[in-house]
Amino acid sequence: MLPVFAQTTSGVKVDPKNNKVGRPVVEKPQVKLMSRDELRACMDISDANAAEAEAIKAAQVAYKESSAILLKEKQELQVADEASNARAAALKAEREGILKMYEDIKAAAPKLDKADLDAKNKEYQARAAAFDVSLTALQADNKVAAAKRQVFSDKVDVVNASFKALEARTEAHFDKADAWKADCSKKSYDEADEAAIKKERAATAKP
Repeated sequence: MLPVFAQTTSGVKVDPKNNKVGRPVVEKPQVKLMSRDELRACMDISDANAAEAEAIKAAQVAYKESSAILLKEKQELQVADEASNARAAALKAEREGILKMYEDIKAAAPKLDKADLDAKNKEYQARAAAFDVSLTALQADNKVAAAKRQVFSDKVDVVNASFKALEARTEAHFDKADAWKADCSKKSYDEADEAAIKKERAATAKP
């Protein structure tokens, strides 16, 4: 003999006269609605998440603008550094030229009369003096450039910190949005409760 499966009539209406299944009817489970307080809390969270999303967008725009400004400043500093390096290279070459001039005058001095020697010494002194002026100017400009680079570096630190904070803020926002989906998005509610809550909000809103 074959095994017999037990019969069940759970959820099915049976004709009591012939004890046979007529038209099977499965009772629809009653949907549990959120209470008005639960709905209000979900609506508040939704509004807060939406406001935070807009705030994050604004912060992202501000970060991009700050980054663009810093990029421009970086390029300007690089141009200034290249110009400073070129000036330094030119002064180095000039210094070597002045030193060679000195050695040439020194070697030729015994063969020169006083007037020629004085003229060459005068030319040498003028060239050396001009070099000193140029070197002093370069050193002063380099100090200004160093200060600008420090200010730029401080700005970079601030913007980088803001980016990390924005990343953390965005992750927290995603977590809250996911929590709302899990706690609120799939739950049913009474539309009358929703209308009542909106009416409450309108009544308490500032004109």
